[in-house]
Amino acid sequence: MTAPARRAAFQALVAIAADRADLPAALAASRSSLADERDRALTATIVTGTLRWQRTLDHLITRFARRPLRQIDPNVAAILRLSLFQLLHLDRVPAAAVVDDAVSLTRAARKSSASGFVNAVLRTMLRQRHRLPLPPRPTSPDDRAAALAYLGITLSHPEWLVARWLDRYSFEDVEGWVRFNNDAAPLVLCANTLRITREQLQQALARHGVETTVTRYAPDGLVVTAGNPLRTAADEPFFVQDEASQLVPLAVDARPGERVLDLCASPGGKTVALAAAMGDSGTLVASDVRAGRIALLRETVRRSGARHTHVVHVPTHGPLPFTDVFDRVLVDAPCSGLGTIRRDPDIRWRRVEADLPRLAEQQLELLMRAAAVVKPGGRLVYATCSSEPEENDGVVDRFLERGQFVRIDLRDEWPGPLQSLLDERGALRTLPFAHGLEAFFAAAMARRNG
Repeated sequence: MTAPARRAAFQALVAIAADRADLPAALAASRSSLADERDRALTATIVTGTLRWQRTLDHLITRFARRPLRQIDPNVAAILRLSLFQLLHLDRVPAAAVVDDAVSLTRAARKSSASGFVNAVLRTMLRQRHRLPLPPRPTSPDDRAAALAYLGITLSHPEWLVARWLDRYSFEDVEGWVRFNNDAAPLVLCANTLRITREQLQQALARHGVETTVTRYAPDGLVVTAGNPLRTAADEPFFVQDEASQLVPLAVDARPGERVLDLCASPGGKTVALAAAMGDSGTLVASDVRAGRIALLRETVRRSGARHTHVVHVPTHGPLPFTDVFDRVLVDAPCSGLGTIRRDPDIRWRRVEADLPRLAEQQLELLMRAAAVVKPGGRLVYATCSSEPEENDGVVDRFLERGQFVRIDLRDEWPGPLQSLLDERGALRTLPFAHGLEAFFAAAMARRNG
């Protein structure tokens, strides 16, 4: 009988491969029938790990099966992937149990004719697990073909993406980047400083048996090192938010009494940070174009205790329903998400290079809509969780060519350790190999007076 966690992992991977769900939705659906918290955790580990190492696993499957992946039934391929992942990366389950479960899963998926094939592929891999046929680390970083094979196949990234990174950074930096992406992301919290300080939250969590350390850069963040705050301390005032994401509101520099717009606000973590920076005064408008996300945003604002934050649903296209009255506007633009591959490993396989120009056009249009509601002398901040220049500097440079705004150099404002997060033009640019953070970008601009 197949273990519940592996059966749930199989269902999630099939849904993701068929493009019926993204990773969070597939995990939520597959784990809903699991009562045991250990099974739920193992399901998440198998699914995220299998997606993280998918290209490596596919390379091994084609070698051991001696046939192209396209000639293997998709359900059988999913079973082979998750089983290979367990054999190579998890040691809590005996190898024989993994193989037996794979055969059982194959039969349960009504692919009984492939059960012998699955058994043979996995046992062949087991015999060769200590000398896997994977591209080695190149002896010379100047050997581009060898570098692409190693970074792409052995370290499981799309070739087009690592090729772009090699065009901009050294081999050693790119290797550090892809290894960062292949590590499990820590759970990072942001204190809701409308209600509690970071130090008070850390103490409160400790009373629940949750151990944390302070984030290196973000002033209100905590990294969980032991315990589960989502179960044992869920009533404490915090939000789950990666450290790089917590840095974006700092570029807005919101002040008490101002009018501030958070244009793409859901799920609301940055909105709460802005409300806290404003001392819960003035007027903060949190908006989103996605009707389904407005309810989540409203709940986040309600839970935060913010009293001067208003949630507004805005149209997808056309002018925003505001005039040019805002002192600060944050555009946390929808993007490729390529900076968050560590957190969302499926993104590396869902995105293609051709997506970038289309996304950049949408981002420029959104930035222009936001610019119209910034008052003269006001600040406009454009941010993404993308690593790619088309979505970052490319959008900002094209926008600034219109002449209504000028760039703000954040190096004149940010103190101490935060200076290292800023690039040569004074924009926030976090890099995994340099800062140990996801790749985020934020540029601040000021509207010209008159």
